[in-house]
Amino acid sequence: MTELRLERVGYGHPDALRLIAEVQQEYVARYGGTDDTPLDAAMFEPPTGSFFVGYVNDVAVASGAWRRRTDVEHHGVTDTAEVKRMYVVPAWQRHGLARRMLAHLETTAREAGVAAMVLETGAAQPEAIALYTSSGYERIPSFGYYRDSPTNRCFAKLLV
Repeated sequence: MTELRLERVGYGHPDALRLIAEVQQEYVARYGGTDDTPLDAAMFEPPTGSFFVGYVNDVAVASGAWRRRTDVEHHGVTDTAEVKRMYVVPAWQRHGLARRMLAHLETTAREAGVAAMVLETGAAQPEAIALYTSSGYERIPSFGYYRDSPTNRCFAKLLV
């Protein structure tokens, strides 16, 4: 198994910024534009969230973050956290890194008192949808910035 070192970093960390720029280009390729969801770096600072970069041999190859939400309900739970900026560079895809990042996000959010994880993805990301459903996420009604988009797909998972 590939050794993956996960490190919490600020949203403005150079490795985070590079990986965010790469995932934005992936959105351009798949959807014709970047993800314009309004985000603020403070959303990813404890205790309201965290941003992680995954390193293999000291090279940043993966990212993932969560931010608290109270406006999305799942099975009666409103103390939720939203998964954001999940990404693995193409050379390291299909090595289980995304699954490990997702598990880390769930663990750190649970430790912060979050009861459920929620997320938005899109129909043009079947690999992401497969990861989330195989990790126990259920389809929920659309929420968030792209809730009215016909390609919006939202999922949630109880952590408690």
